[in-house]
Amino acid sequence: MIDNLEYNTEREHLIIPEYGRHLQKMINHAKTRETKEEREKLAKAIISVMGNLQPHLRDVPDFQHKLWDQLFIMSNFELDVDSPFPKPSKEVLSERPDPLKYPQNHPKYRFYGNNIKTMIDVANTWEDGELKEALVYTIANHMKKCFLNWNKDTVEDAVIYDHLYELSNGKIDLRNSEEDLSDSSSLMRSKTKYSNKKKKNTSHRSRKRH
Repeated sequence: MIDNLEYNTEREHLIIPEYGRHLQKMINHAKTRETKEEREKLAKAIISVMGNLQPHLRDVPDFQHKLWDQLFIMSNFELDVDSPFPKPSKEVLSERPDPLKYPQNHPKYRFYGNNIKTMIDVANTWEDGELKEALVYTIANHMKKCFLNWNKDTVEDAVIYDHLYELSNGKIDLRNSEEDLSDSSSLMRSKTKYSNKKKKNTSHRSRKRH
């Protein structure tokens, strides 16, 4: 008895495993029928079984079209029957999709993130005035906070101004500015305060209620 055991690794490969081995055997049997009339009769019966096995697809548009496509795919496109829908192409199915084009952003100062460069580009489009000046200093303060998150120490405002000048392609120049950015300790303190608040909320949620 043990010698007659059949392992899945020794069985025929299932093209669409979700339908199971018995349905695959039904399709293989339909391919062997000599008359087209008998093959089409079996194909319609198989489509009915497939529909019962996939009830969640009944509300999907072109439900029957999908089932017929899967029938031809599982028959390895060897089932000679007429279909109420255009038959899928084996060549098209086997084609490899084109690689997706992902944006390749490699900023020099990665600790600032890509959003900083976007904000700088937007600031460059604004007309000179109080609003633009406020935006520029907001960006500079955010850059300083990002730098501290990465370095966790301190940074001179001159370093931030140099980086801002470089990232803006020389269009935003605060290198001779007499205005100071936010103090490093206050920026780090606001971060610590937020972190402690988050931990406190987490600890409250983890308490058991009796």
